[in-house]
Amino acid sequence: MNTPTEASMSPKSPPKKTTWSWRSQAFRGLVYQVIAIGLIGLAVWFLVSNTLHNMRVRGIQSGFDFLSQSAGFSIGESLFPFDSSENYWRAFLVGLSNTLRVAVAGIVASTVLGTLIGVGRFSRNALVRGLCKAYVECFRNIPVLLQLLMWYLVLTEMLPSIQDALKFGPFFLSKGGLNFPIPVWEAGQAWAAAGLAAGLVLAWLYRRWAQKRFEATGLAPSMFWVPLVMVLVAGLLGWLLGGAPTALNRPIKGDFSVENGGALTPEFLAILLGLTIYTAAFIAEVVRAGIASVPAGQGEAAAALGLDRGLEIRLVMLPQALRVIVPPLTNQYLNLTKNSSLAVAIGYPDIVSIANTAMNQTGRAVECIAILMAVYLSLSLFTAVLMNWYNAHVAIKER
Repeated sequence: MNTPTEASMSPKSPPKKTTWSWRSQAFRGLVYQVIAIGLIGLAVWFLVSNTLHNMRVRGIQSGFDFLSQSAGFSIGESLFPFDSSENYWRAFLVGLSNTLRVAVAGIVASTVLGTLIGVGRFSRNALVRGLCKAYVECFRNIPVLLQLLMWYLVLTEMLPSIQDALKFGPFFLSKGGLNFPIPVWEAGQAWAAAGLAAGLVLAWLYRRWAQKRFEATGLAPSMFWVPLVMVLVAGLLGWLLGGAPTALNRPIKGDFSVENGGALTPEFLAILLGLTIYTAAFIAEVVRAGIASVPAGQGEAAAALGLDRGLEIRLVMLPQALRVIVPPLTNQYLNLTKNSSLAVAIGYPDIVSIANTAMNQTGRAVECIAILMAVYLSLSLFTAVLMNWYNAHVAIKER
């Protein structure tokens, strides 16, 4: 029979209270923190007051009141209409939407491409492995600005003119960009979008069920395409319930331009291609390193269960590698978002381009730079918070 020890029989000592004495380490630490915050606040106050004083002495206006003034310039590309008579704040909003347009599309495209290349580094085919390695070593070692300029020159110099635009079915490709048909918006499109959203939810639930079933029984789902079918069928049902609209606004080649339909400018295509291809090379290395970190015994166990190479990577290796992949992947997303500011070099009207124009017209350099800093800081913090949440979701949890 085990006898209780003296330590276990003694009552627990109450937690120590913080004493307001200089001998207390906790009290000294609190004082040092208050002093540090005060010094930082004093330094910021001195810099701001000194800057404002120097600007007043030189007759330089300051303040954000210029945002309510008429911009006086037009923007060549925007997601919503903008007129030169509208205010500066709306021009900044157009620039922000253009920046988000590039960043979101680039993150999605580079993630897909980088994951495929990273997985391809483990292919049993030597040619596939070699091509994937050559891609990574080539594009990650060329500065991203040079790649942007290269793609812009390709799209604006090597493609034919608008009059001789290349036609691929309903698509037109020329120096003016890519023109494509878009649906005429009706109630059916809203129903189709709702169906796609419902399909995504069903696919997510199915994937969770399949993953739990695999963890519990070791039986892999044979129909890996079921989630995709769920999304497509749900979208089709929504489209049918909405009346199955088929009207399209198709592009038509005119004498001087391609009219109607949707269009992607060469500037947008260049910045999207450049950022996607450049960032995908780094994401591929992140994915490769993550998969390589999984113990080799996991792959052998998957092979013993009868899984082929594709199911082994998708169901065994990648889920475990995510715990290693997500933190550096967050850095690549942040880099892509910040690298989008280089779009000003090829004339894409992102928020940096709008800020430069506003700065030249109003002379409010400090204010425009402050707006840029706030925008990129907010985007980076939002991305970091989102990815940290996902990282906590896929992290190993003690039970």
